[in-house]
Amino acid sequence: MRLSNKLETMQSEFVGPGETATTQVPLIGGLPDDIALICLARVPRKYHIVLKCVSKRWRDLVCSEEWHTYRQKNKLDETWIYALCRDGSDRVCCYVLDPARSSRRSWKLIPGLPPRSLNRKGMAFEVLGRKIYLLGGCGWLEDATDEVYSYDASRNAWEVAAPLSTPRCYFACEVLNKKIYAIGGLSTQPSDHPTWDVYDPQCNSWTSHRDHNIIPDIEDSVVLDGKIYIRCGSSVVSSHVYAVVYNPSSGTWEHADVDIVAGWRGPAVVVDGTLYVLDQSSGTRLMMWEKETRKWVALGRLSSLLTRPPCRLIAIEKKIFVIGKGLSTVVFDLGMGMNTGGIVVSSSVPRLISDDVVISCKSLSI
Repeated sequence: MRLSNKLETMQSEFVGPGETATTQVPLIGGLPDDIALICLARVPRKYHIVLKCVSKRWRDLVCSEEWHTYRQKNKLDETWIYALCRDGSDRVCCYVLDPARSSRRSWKLIPGLPPRSLNRKGMAFEVLGRKIYLLGGCGWLEDATDEVYSYDASRNAWEVAAPLSTPRCYFACEVLNKKIYAIGGLSTQPSDHPTWDVYDPQCNSWTSHRDHNIIPDIEDSVVLDGKIYIRCGSSVVSSHVYAVVYNPSSGTWEHADVDIVAGWRGPAVVVDGTLYVLDQSSGTRLMMWEKETRKWVALGRLSSLLTRPPCRLIAIEKKIFVIGKGLSTVVFDLGMGMNTGGIVVSSSVPRLISDDVVISCKSLSI
């Protein structure tokens, strides 16, 4: 179906009683709607909220699938960073950062989080498409829950989503092959520990699976080479780090490579198929896994004046964002990175006045 035909279909949905689609006011006077879309889609994302205030037709266009498809196809989409945090009152909050606004970069609070989730711990935070998902969790007087909420970044609205197959708390969550995987963690029944749920947005439903290699004590997870890696922490008795990997071709979990696991001692992120880890055991040191030599390489330390552990990592193209307490943010460009005296050269984003602790960070493109 041609773009103009899709827009005509959209127009017909907003026709009032007794009107026809041909009587609709064009998006931009004097221009066909498909040409108007080409013009409007080039407006930077920070102004989309203004576009939605012009008219109902503009609002519906900005929130439509055609809008997002066109921007993505023509490489007009922009990536923002979302951080799930816990404030000084131990309540959950969410912030967003537009990393492209280099001169005025700052974190903005997203209001309206679901009230039932504000005091929960052990929730998962994930992005699929243009939606953010807040999954599971538990509280002092509440067992693990199966509740899931989604935030449509285009409409700036939260809503209830399809519940998990299994109530979960402190579990791993990753996106693989356009599906959400909720893995392991704690649940209301001990027998539910070695299970994982898979969410298919096409069916809007979860399916449950079981594998005894899944571990309940989860500290971090990452998708690398089309596989999901999950790491648990080292015990008090031993410094051994245990990890498992999910292979979608076989649908099974296996023990992860011991060489990779040995250096995975902090939050991880993947950039262009390469795994990077932030070692926070003594300061903050950025490590890289070299597949060819099968060794961990230290890229250098980040300035202690800028980083405020505990930190989380998120990547946009070749830039790694190290986000710590109070949303202090250090940006390291792998394409331009230099190492001076063992210190990684980077830029930074001012932190908040408060000392909010970062739980998880994700990126979303529109």
